[in-house]
Amino acid sequence: MFDFAAIGYGLSASLFLLLAALLLIGWRSRFQGLFLLLAVISSSVWAGLAALHSYSGDVQVELVWASEVVRNLVWTLFLLRLLQPLAEGSGMYSRVLSYVRFGSLLLGMLLLVVLTEIPLLQSSFPSAEVQREFSLIGQLLFAVLGMALIEQLFRNTPEEQRWGIKYLCFGLGMIFVYDFYLYTDALLFHRLDIDIWSARGAVNAMAVPLLAVTAARNPDWSLPVFLSRRMVFHSTTLFGAGVYMLLMAMAGYYIKLYGGEWGTVLQITFLFGAIMILAALLFSGQLRARAKVFLNKHFFSYRYDYREEWLRLMGLLARQHSGLPLHERVIWALSEIADSPGGMLWLVNDKGHYHGASYFNMTAVEYPSLGRDHPLMRLMEERQWIIDLEEYRHRDESDLEPGLALPPWLEQAPEMWLLVPLIQEERMLGFVMLSQPRAPQALNWENRDLLKTAGMQAASYIALHQAANALADARQFEGFNRLSAFVIHDLKNLIAQLSLVAKNAARHKHNPEFVDDAIRTIENSVDKMNRLMAQLKTADATGRNDNTAIDLVAELQAVVGGRKNAKPQPQFETQEQRVMVLGQEDRLGAVFGHVLQNALDATPADGTVRVLLRVAGDHAIVEVRDSGTGMDAEFVQTRLFRPFDSTKGLTGMGIGAYECREVVQASGGQVSVDSQPGKGTVFRVMLPLQKN
Repeated sequence: MFDFAAIGYGLSASLFLLLAALLLIGWRSRFQGLFLLLAVISSSVWAGLAALHSYSGDVQVELVWASEVVRNLVWTLFLLRLLQPLAEGSGMYSRVLSYVRFGSLLLGMLLLVVLTEIPLLQSSFPSAEVQREFSLIGQLLFAVLGMALIEQLFRNTPEEQRWGIKYLCFGLGMIFVYDFYLYTDALLFHRLDIDIWSARGAVNAMAVPLLAVTAARNPDWSLPVFLSRRMVFHSTTLFGAGVYMLLMAMAGYYIKLYGGEWGTVLQITFLFGAIMILAALLFSGQLRARAKVFLNKHFFSYRYDYREEWLRLMGLLARQHSGLPLHERVIWALSEIADSPGGMLWLVNDKGHYHGASYFNMTAVEYPSLGRDHPLMRLMEERQWIIDLEEYRHRDESDLEPGLALPPWLEQAPEMWLLVPLIQEERMLGFVMLSQPRAPQALNWENRDLLKTAGMQAASYIALHQAANALADARQFEGFNRLSAFVIHDLKNLIAQLSLVAKNAARHKHNPEFVDDAIRTIENSVDKMNRLMAQLKTADATGRNDNTAIDLVAELQAVVGGRKNAKPQPQFETQEQRVMVLGQEDRLGAVFGHVLQNALDATPADGTVRVLLRVAGDHAIVEVRDSGTGMDAEFVQTRLFRPFDSTKGLTGMGIGAYECREVVQASGGQVSVDSQPGKGTVFRVMLPLQKN
């Protein structure tokens, strides 16, 4: 029994010490907080001394009793301090509290003096038995005084504020009631019952969590003592499971004891079945939901731990815990807040109709769409209300908000519970329709505010998702538009070549060389058109995805040779026999053809146009030099590579230089231009050599 007493008092001392540490860390120097801290510390010291006395007997019992007097005195002063604001405005009540404070101090001092065994005072008592009786009476008076003060505190606290002190009343009341029972029994039978004394430490330990909850609910006493909801939930679950298994073990023992020859078998079967039931209960979502509702309602001033809720919301929306699509994650995030198993997401389309877009943990049901002008949709968008369908179904029509009208199919859907609007910049992008919760619960301001805020955050993610999709579509169209510009530019050049062939056909149709040249021109145009069609299918204007090895020497010879009849006649110069680069042959050929043609167009017939090829390091450099009109620096910087900006009037598209730069950069190269008005232009293309 003494071992049990040591364990109980030791546990009580540890818990009081832990609570004291939490209060000390967060103490705001408030007067109530000081008395609470001193009361908790004195309780820890008293329980620790009692544990040492029960375990080894090294601590004298008088020291334990003296520490108990200090503990009772400090708790009494703390309760009187809490009662002081309630006595404002009543002079009589204030005087009574002053008398009680003075009397408790006097009683405490007398008890401490008696326990110190001063010889002068020892002689004033007829015997040691009378001295012991006096100490028991003094402790009993403290217990009675404590119960009276707790009753006064609870009765005089306004009902709407009792949630802040009720667990203090329960915890301290339990301590003082047990002390009253202990010392009443001791005075009646003239001895201290060892069993009652041994269980006292465990009883005090049970009161510590209640005191901690009270401290957390009263920041004027100290900083909020952080009791993690997760810790409380899991600790309660573990404690409940332990009690359950203890009861099942006791039942199994009696089954084995009285089960006869089948006792052991029945015991094993019973315990295994009990474990299965426990596992089923622990994994029950409905049971967990009910436990959370109970704990949040009775043990915490706020229903939610907002830090954990917000981190979980952001984690779900940001796809940190799941590979689900965004729409399903939005439903999941809101349903977790409301303890709902799932729901349905409605989004507005371009026509202004809300339609079912996604489902989570529910069977897909085809509901009729709702227009933006529907009264329910207007009400949710204008007032940003969360609609409780269950409340709507059970209210009188006279109590309903004007304009709140549910569609008939929604009234007849009992599995649905809440409508949570998703508001983005005063516009409702949609709403989430949540199914019935796992555990019955009533909505209050806290549920609604958190769901409303979470809905706004979810709406921002949906708006960002929609904007990203629209941007991707716009980029696709931009790619096709740019490709079409390149293709049209190339077709213009092909048409010019074919027009030239058609124009000279009547005059040179009997010339075999002309016929052969015309056939080659037509075949080359057909090949280029086929390649353009392939590019249209792949939407790749620059040839990024179809690079091959190209001999620049042969390519430039072909480009220059195709314009041998031009005035002035272009010249190709190089000392290289073969220069290999990576790119798309027809695109690079078209690029150099555009550059060369621009040089010819800008140069008079008596001028010069030269195409030079050289190798510098790991790059091939192609320069097209002309002695034409040239360009000023501002034109080169601001207009040359700007698409659809042409100096050729209606005959030009302004896409050649832009296409040249895009194609060369896609091949990993660079383009530069040096030009001066009246002196000519050097158009320089640098391409990386093919690596062996």
